[in-house]
Amino acid sequence: MQFSNATSHSSDHFDPESAAVVLAAGKGTRMNSDLPKVMHLVAGRPILDWVVDAVVAAGVGKVVVVVGYGQELVRESMADRDNVFFAEQSEQLGTGHATLCSESAVGAADDVLVLAGDGPLVRPSVLVRLLATHREASAVASMATARIDDPTGYGRIVRDSNGDFSAIVEQKNASEHQLRISEINPSYYCFDRKALFAALQALRPDDTGGEYYLTDVPGILRAQGHRVPLMDEVPQEDVLSINTLQQLAKVDEILRHRLTESSTGGQS
Repeated sequence: MQFSNATSHSSDHFDPESAAVVLAAGKGTRMNSDLPKVMHLVAGRPILDWVVDAVVAAGVGKVVVVVGYGQELVRESMADRDNVFFAEQSEQLGTGHATLCSESAVGAADDVLVLAGDGPLVRPSVLVRLLATHREASAVASMATARIDDPTGYGRIVRDSNGDFSAIVEQKNASEHQLRISEINPSYYCFDRKALFAALQALRPDDTGGEYYLTDVPGILRAQGHRVPLMDEVPQEDVLSINTLQQLAKVDEILRHRLTESSTGGQS
């Protein structure tokens, strides 16, 4: 795989030891709109704004947004942020390929968070704990997971007999036993930079669509003998991403409730 040139709105003040990659290149075909998915408004602001805010609030100073469809709108929406870099995914070849496109923009950061740009319910506190867990374990890959009442549609977290990470299994590939697993992958990752991009280079395309998936990377690293720490701390509410207008409305309701709680001194 090859990645395209990266551009940036750079800052003189960022933590050189960490970066975050936010995947925001998709169209969102189920949204019935020509807008890039991450530009739809939720609680009065673009979806992407909430994700980038969470990353910055978590103390990660360098943010790399991977853009593709409708990238002019995405870039314009981030124009006032001097800590945001951009990388372009010129072809929609999956989340693994999108992450690989960020390599030059990520630069020399030691630890790299990778998040979906359509998950505006992510909390800074969870990202802080994920990065701390990753560093304390001196891991090459770490993941935050969630246990939810209805895991339908989500990738399942498969653990081995010792309770350690074994694999992420997508719904379509899951066995009957695996479908009963309630622990899911909300797409909150932390990687050692060198290990991440080496594993991305080793990805093979999916048999059906020819895309490269980031979800394969933890399994690749596990197969190489690395332990992948799991942080089972993501609140059930937070895992809702936005793929439909109905989900958009639900997330809007949740975020407005959080804003109300915050303004009245409640815990969000």
